[in-house]
Amino acid sequence: MASPVAPRILYADRLESAIGTLLLIHDREGHVRALDFHDFESRMRRLLRLHYGAEGDDFAIEDRAAPTTIRRAIGDYFLGDLRAINSIPVTTGGTSFQREVWAALRTIQAGTTLSYGALARQLGRAKSVRAVGLANAVNPVAIVVPCHRVIGTDGSLTGYGGGISRKRWLLVHEGVALEKFATRRIPEAA
Repeated sequence: MASPVAPRILYADRLESAIGTLLLIHDREGHVRALDFHDFESRMRRLLRLHYGAEGDDFAIEDRAAPTTIRRAIGDYFLGDLRAINSIPVTTGGTSFQREVWAALRTIQAGTTLSYGALARQLGRAKSVRAVGLANAVNPVAIVVPCHRVIGTDGSLTGYGGGISRKRWLLVHEGVALEKFATRRIPEAA
């Protein structure tokens, strides 16, 4: 009879930011496994279960401060050093396709945006726009894996796990001129 395997231990830390408390999950190697806003903790835990199995059986979460380098990089990002998060090590679960999309997200430079279609083309999967969008939607590492930099083809700020107002804040913080994406207003009927 095989002996039971101990659950993978992940660590949780909370960081204050200009747009709310961040819940950061990291491993003993110092890699970020998940990052989300505290008010979306249930979404983050659902994604962790999806990627790592049953909480308690396959993984467990304990409170522990993240490595200083990660805490400092996230803090520096919010203070205006937009490149500070580029060096944060990230390890995720997910399918190979999802990880491919998430790796591509990290190549989108701060201050720029990309449409879902352009991201699909960049990946050599022009016909997989919807799949790219779905992978983007289940990105477990907000901000560091910058899914907020992906917008609709028409420039609209489409869904964001942390809410559209946070997506808007992050893009403005990074210097994206959102007014260029303003859509024409249709005059109201008299």
